[in-house]
Amino acid sequence: MTKQMLSTATDQVTSLTASLATGLKLGEQYVQLLNQLATTTDANQLLSSASDLIKFDLTDAYVKFPHHYAPEDYYLLFMGRLLELEGVEGLEVKPDPLHRRLAMRLTSFENNYTFCFEQKRGKEGAFFCEQTDHEPLFNLDLAHQSLQFNNQALIDFLIVKEISAHNDLELQGIIKPLVTFANLLDSKLNFMINLGILATKNEAHFKLAAPELSLTVIDKLFVKTAETDTVLLSLPKNNGAKLKLGDQIAMTLCYDPDDYSKQWFFMVNDPKENLSFLDVLLHYPLVRDWYLINRESLAIMDNNFSYTPAADERVVRHTPATDAEPVKEEAPASAVNDDEEASD
Repeated sequence: MTKQMLSTATDQVTSLTASLATGLKLGEQYVQLLNQLATTTDANQLLSSASDLIKFDLTDAYVKFPHHYAPEDYYLLFMGRLLELEGVEGLEVKPDPLHRRLAMRLTSFENNYTFCFEQKRGKEGAFFCEQTDHEPLFNLDLAHQSLQFNNQALIDFLIVKEISAHNDLELQGIIKPLVTFANLLDSKLNFMINLGILATKNEAHFKLAAPELSLTVIDKLFVKTAETDTVLLSLPKNNGAKLKLGDQIAMTLCYDPDDYSKQWFFMVNDPKENLSFLDVLLHYPLVRDWYLINRESLAIMDNNFSYTPAADERVVRHTPATDAEPVKEEAPASAVNDDEEASD
């Protein structure tokens, strides 16, 4: 009887130690991934460790890990480290003790804005959100290796909310490191990038979300330019108008006369290809005021990448919202609230 009890106790101890060893090994794996994320100088290893950590499950019945990061924090650490490796300044990642998370701050911006990644149930990746109104400026998906800017949120945050308190150069200071991050994802890791209204290529078409456009909206722009030095010209085939902004820079609102759908879109022509549509709204009050007054008609389409394209389709990097299923810009901006639909 005593021998049988000892055998049972020995089995229990052996089982317990095996379970503890499994839990401790789980912790060791977690520490190794964290160390790699914090110290590697290789972009691919950085992506690999961040991706593994986002999916890592620390749950164990025998060993508890009360202090660890949330999945959203790994997105932020990944972003901060990639910018750090390339010597990009203007953003810093710091602990946010009040909310027990990590947050990113713009070091060159006087307002104490903070940004965090937020996940939404049923949505891929995580959304980079300003923490006052939770505008989702872009979506980062490490699993599908994509980054997509949200046109509506960019306009809401920069043009509607901040333009009255800051000049255009200050607001460009917010966008510059974000675009740099997107370009690094493309050049270093071959990510799919949708710059949306931040695209600067002259061939970029910024499609309107509305299926039709009343010509009275263009007439209102003619009225606004009548008492200024800005020249607005009707296109030869009466399919839109071109606004000359100076220094060979122009903005066109038109549709292709050979396209039966008459899809309206904006184009920005800049010989140096430095200006995006958002830059035009930032730099030119006349255009900005006209756009905001008529935003219901002029809202720019937001798109989502399709991750399982058909055999004859492919997603093209560095194009604005032109290559995927459209989502109207005027959908709710709070894309990270579980009870609302995202508009990215």
